Amino acid sequence: MSVLADAWYRNAAWLKLLRPLSALFKLLVTRRCRRQRQYQIDPSPLPVPVIVVGNITVGGTGKTPLVIALIEHLRQAGYTPGVVSRGYGTQAPYYPFSVQADTVPEHGGDEPCLIVRRTGAPLFIDPNRMAAANALLEQHDCDVLISDDGLQHYAMPRDIEIAVIDAARGLGNARCLPEGPLREPPERLEEVDWVVFNGQVPTQLLSLPPLANVPVAMQLQPGELWSLQGKGAVAPANWSGGRKVHAVAGIGHPQRFFDTLNTLGFDVIEHPFADHAHYEPEQLTFEPELPVIMTEKDAVKCMEQPPAQAWALPVEACLEPDFLSALLKQLAARSAQLMDKHNGSQAT
Repeated sequence: MSVLADAWYRNAAWLKLLRPLSALFKLLVTRRCRRQRQYQIDPSPLPVPVIVVGNITVGGTGKTPLVIALIEHLRQAGYTPGVVSRGYGTQAPYYPFSVQADTVPEHGGDEPCLIVRRTGAPLFIDPNRMAAANALLEQHDCDVLISDDGLQHYAMPRDIEIAVIDAARGLGNARCLPEGPLREPPERLEEVDWVVFNGQVPTQLLSLPPLANVPVAMQLQPGELWSLQGKGAVAPANWSGGRKVHAVAGIGHPQRFFDTLNTLGFDVIEHPFADHAHYEPEQLTFEPELPVIMTEKDAVKCMEQPPAQAWALPVEACLEPDFLSALLKQLAARSAQLMDKHNGSQAT
């Protein structure tokens, strides 16, 4: 974690020096949100509903596992979901760009590549998410779109908003950038449809405004370790490679991954990297020579030149049945409204 990020989450006193900049940032963000919503002529120009999964903090909170879980649950309910993403840090050959199972992360982005490889769902990236959505719908028969991130991308229409919060870190000092980690003020959470906590919902939501819905808990359950060299998969309990390992995590909160490995009985040598880090082989060559376990998000960037004895630990997002039931009911109602609107437009 950077020095600034560490200060945000321990509420360092010197951050108050940044308060004027934070106040200006908050003002600009609020104006931008109000302006884009005011001048959006048609709030639902797309023929299918859009679920936006995002956050109001800088850094990872667990959005990608939630997107993967939503794809699976929507399919079980009879939907055909597609996904759009900005494609953070990518250099795609062109935009909108369709991410395939064999797309390299430099072109498709680490998180989009992971989503496609795990689910096979159609996924388009473009800094203009509307362009990505239109391209996807032209080429695929999808009846619901999930926007991976994009809570602040107000040009993208949305029918359901889900904000994800890391339960262990919360909102830090609850201040906007640069004094704190927030992209938008805490009051933004009053407007979303669902607030999902990655971990246990805090008993006292001290830094949060009143929420429109009961907070939802999401637990990330580790799956089977799989070999980057194609040696198969093994449950952590059946691991026979020695318990002392190197652990690599280039995610928003690396400590969460290291803690998970410790809980599974591994003796971890921690190697945290920046979120979305791109690796050179020498960066993943460690002493002593031990097995290397990394997040699945990091693994997709290391498939061409994986470290020796490299393994990935996937996680599955476990969601509350009541939340899934209510979300599907909300989605069905919105789908019906859009269908009526579409049929009415065709009749005229």
